[in-house]
Amino acid sequence: MPIQTMKGALRALLLVAIFFAGVWSHSSGLIDDFLWYLPDVQYLMGEHLWLTAVSGSLAIAVAIPLGILLSRPSMARWAESLMQVLNVGTTIPTLAVLALSMSFLGIGTVPAVFGLFVATLLPITRNTYAGLKGVNPALMEAAAGIGMSPTQRLFKVELPNALYVIFAGMRTALTINVGTVPLAFLIGAGGLGELIFTGIDLYDPVMMLAGAIPTALLAIVVDAVIAFIAFVVVPRGVNPARA
Repeated sequence: MPIQTMKGALRALLLVAIFFAGVWSHSSGLIDDFLWYLPDVQYLMGEHLWLTAVSGSLAIAVAIPLGILLSRPSMARWAESLMQVLNVGTTIPTLAVLALSMSFLGIGTVPAVFGLFVATLLPITRNTYAGLKGVNPALMEAAAGIGMSPTQRLFKVELPNALYVIFAGMRTALTINVGTVPLAFLIGAGGLGELIFTGIDLYDPVMMLAGAIPTALLAIVVDAVIAFIAFVVVPRGVNPARA
């Protein structure tokens, strides 16, 4: 009972704080300043989403088959070594990856997509590999016992049981991707980073926040969308969210 009362009080305090923050923002003219940047936010958000969609789609298209390949028994000797090669994409700072991409591919969208693709690759590959390796051996033995081929076991047993872990990797990777896209502005690829970094250079907090707040909201929305897709797609028996 005291815990419920405390939770209710915290909710009430949060609503009051939001109300007074809204009143202050309106009275100080902050909302009007934000609205002045709205056309820029709408245009740059389109660029931001395009960069995320292209680089994220490429990463998913490459990482899942790669994770499947590395999980095969014939690749057991090489899997971890190859995974460490992919780990370079996350070990090296993202800005350095983008700078290297620019050195080889020039300025603009292409090097930005390539750099974001490299930075997004590892979490999806790692989770695909871990999810497939974590399938209960008893299920695999039962599938082999009823005469399933390796391909049938992969698509009917392994992947359905690994889907929840694979989607967790996709959520992590794409959320990081959304938060990293602003750096692409530094190599001429556009996105909400234009408002963030220009606001920093001009010491204009409103311009900076006009880019930073939509970026944070996009990351939250992308995470929620993928979580919803996982809730719908992953079978009930292996989906903790539907247990």
